Amino acid sequence: MEEPFTFLDPGKLTDDELELILIKTVPANDKLNYIPVYEFEMRNSKTSEKMGYIHFRVGYNENIKYGGHIGYGVDEKFRGKKYALRSLKLLFPFAKKHKINPLWTTCNPENAPSRKTCELAGGKLVEIIDIPKHNDCYHRGERKKCRYRFDI
Repeated sequence: MEEPFTFLDPGKLTDDELELILIKTVPANDKLNYIPVYEFEMRNSKTSEKMGYIHFRVGYNENIKYGGHIGYGVDEKFRGKKYALRSLKLLFPFAKKHKINPLWTTCNPENAPSRKTCELAGGKLVEIIDIPKHNDCYHRGERKKCRYRFDI
């Protein structure tokens, strides 16, 4: 029998002026085939200004193939400062605590900045896949995903 999932304390996730603040945890939802998620805000540690978000999904299922373990977005005025790259690197040790290895991220093929972020963080592009019609990404209008593998 599988043990129930336990959310862990991520501790302080910070580098220079970037800090990841845990804003909520979302338990698994078997009905929707969702696995547990940690939702963080990227914030300036000196001013507390929100600069973006990063979510970490714990586990493996079909949705990870299309959405990845980590999803992120940087607010427009903060782009170009490598906050997504730095946030990914801050989360890798936490993913290791959850025994997530390999770790997967995905992005849309036309999203050059996100592709570059994945590559700079050490991800290897494994494939570009079609999204099936039943998947949430498809319902948002997405049709293909680049899949990056991180061995952490």
